[in-house]
Amino acid sequence: MTRIGVLSDTHGWLDPAIVDFFEGRDEVWHCGDIGSLDVTDALDARFRLRAVHGNIDDALTRRVFPAFQRFSVEGVSVLMTHIGGYPGHYDGRVATFLRQERPRLFLCGHSHIAKVQYDKALACLHVNPGAAGRSGFHVARTAVRFEIDGENIREMELLELKR
Repeated sequence: MTRIGVLSDTHGWLDPAIVDFFEGRDEVWHCGDIGSLDVTDALDARFRLRAVHGNIDDALTRRVFPAFQRFSVEGVSVLMTHIGGYPGHYDGRVATFLRQERPRLFLCGHSHIAKVQYDKALACLHVNPGAAGRSGFHVARTAVRFEIDGENIREMELLELKR
């Protein structure tokens, strides 16, 4: 079993409450708009980190983190990017990639809206953890955690913090 924490859109600020929410996680995944490598350095010091850059990230962050991450955890294939959309409304670049790669789990950020939705057409679970930072139009800061056990994705939890 692998315990995962997911966040996005920190925009240069890492909330200690979200780090506490991730306590005991084996890995943390950041879905872009990191804002400062200080954020990923702090996460990487405590967890195994996987991250992608987002549209607000600078050239250094873009050199450190790719636009897409494709990997597997236990029996689950994963695709992660920043701008992805959601089932029925995927970004054009992402839609083609999803149809070709057929991941079981697709993660993205950008919208600042937390959403967990199963895409029946692609047999894929879509997760957007919302926005964890202080910048943006969101009314709550959010993050997600779950477990991958073999081929099962389970124990999905959403943290919601007032801005």
